[in-house]
Amino acid sequence: MDVARYTYRLRVSSTALAALLAEWDRCRWVWNECVAKSKHVYERNKATGERETCGPAQLDRLLTQARLRTPWLREGSSVPQQQTVRDFGTSRAKAQKDVKDRLPTQRRAGMPRYKRKRETDPSLNYTRRGFRIKNGRLCLAGGIVLRVVWSRELPAAPSSVRVYRDGIGHWYCSFVVPAQVEPLPATGRVIGVDWGVRETATTTSDAHDLAHAEHGKKARSRLRRYDRMTARRKPKKGQAASKGYREAKQLRAKQHKTVARRREDTARKWAKRVVRDHDAIAVEDFRPKFLAKTTMARKAADAAIGATKRILIEMGRKHGRAVHLVHPAHTTMDCAQCGARAKHVLPLGMRVYTCTACGAVSPRDKNSARVMLVRAGLCPAGAEGIRPGEALPHQAA
Repeated sequence: MDVARYTYRLRVSSTALAALLAEWDRCRWVWNECVAKSKHVYERNKATGERETCGPAQLDRLLTQARLRTPWLREGSSVPQQQTVRDFGTSRAKAQKDVKDRLPTQRRAGMPRYKRKRETDPSLNYTRRGFRIKNGRLCLAGGIVLRVVWSRELPAAPSSVRVYRDGIGHWYCSFVVPAQVEPLPATGRVIGVDWGVRETATTTSDAHDLAHAEHGKKARSRLRRYDRMTARRKPKKGQAASKGYREAKQLRAKQHKTVARRREDTARKWAKRVVRDHDAIAVEDFRPKFLAKTTMARKAADAAIGATKRILIEMGRKHGRAVHLVHPAHTTMDCAQCGARAKHVLPLGMRVYTCTACGAVSPRDKNSARVMLVRAGLCPAGAEGIRPGEALPHQAA
């Protein structure tokens, strides 16, 4: 069953804040004990050749024994502590799977590491039996009561909730609920989306192109000022951070948060417009991570292609639209008019695509967007200048 997350801001009193931080200290201790146990088992297996496991079942038994021996641990609720064990198991299993699948080192998740008190933001997970909503307030196990800013109604009863604090000190709760489909009226139109750096998204419809908003570039002078302020006030190794250093970090984090929210707002408004006006969407399944190692890294990060793509897919599924993910291989080399493929890779400086087979000339990104439609099989007669029945000669990715 598909699920969705609904996130709300929390107003935390001083009493609730002390209780949340105490609960987080216990969960962080449980996580660090899981990390230590995992490393101990690995070293022993390596030395003796045994095959001892360290999964959630074994760690749950150790948690039960620790709660019996430690009154401080027993003072907290067992629900977030058990969820911490399960989160550790999920993280460790993902890291082991990446190693088994022989993924490149830079793409591996990495084994779970210790969580330090002053470097990790609190995050507590509660299952259905660990919380309830009463009189508009969120009541957590252990007698913690939080006031929620209900910006919208929950569509259904939540199955779990995550209470966390972000980098600027704001508290949030994120409920997991069954995904609701809100169908929109049919339009009979389709669209292809190609991701880029000059423009964040180029589509087969000129009215739906997403220009590069450059939110990060507009805030760069202020961010540089806060970076210099933080660098000047950074304490030496072994010394406690000063009040001025903490204030500088707070200002820097707030500015980054503002930029991130502006990017998300721009992407959501664009995605809503695309989904509302089209029945089917062919989206390039583009992974922009490799751009971080190129000269376009800063501009690509400011474009937020990955976040925009995720928001578009989520918006399409929410409103019942068909979203087709198209493999990006050779999309800049194929001709959307006749299906012929260029013999050489086109350099990034060449922004106009000219087909050597049929002579069609079009902007490079527009041609790629039309190729998305062809590969997804969304080529109605007369749509965006694509002639019907002219599929690519090779198999669609």
